[in-house]
Amino acid sequence: MSYPRIEAMRIGMHALAQSFGNLLVESFHYLALFAIGGITAWASVVAFLGMLEKGHVTVDDILLLFIYLELGAMVGIYFKTNHMPVRFLIYVAITALTRLLISDVSHHHRPDMGVVYVSGAILLLAVAILVVRFASSRFPSVQPSARGGRDGDES
Repeated sequence: MSYPRIEAMRIGMHALAQSFGNLLVESFHYLALFAIGGITAWASVVAFLGMLEKGHVTVDDILLLFIYLELGAMVGIYFKTNHMPVRFLIYVAITALTRLLISDVSHHHRPDMGVVYVSGAILLLAVAILVVRFASSRFPSVQPSARGGRDGDES
């Protein structure tokens, strides 16, 4: 026995619940992106004002600003494409390790095994970027569209 009205009501309720759920998820998504972007901008302004207050700028300070720049670019790309650019996360990690390396050498003036470990980690991350770029060009996650271009974003 079939009840078409009840089935239509069930389908309508399902569509309404799915639309409402999508609205909540997308609202949280945009709110979180704006919060992360705002906090990143605020942190970079505070760091820049701290540099002005000190009266001089070190390489550590410049690399910190690059980290903020990369984080801001990553948020912008994620906002526009809805894809997390994995390479930018690796760039942030490389910049942070470079900052640590320069800071350690400039403050302690003695290279030790820590320098070798951090340098090895930077090399490993650089190889990871090479692998990610090769994989994204060789095995794209989105197939080319009928127009001949790509619809997706490389990782």
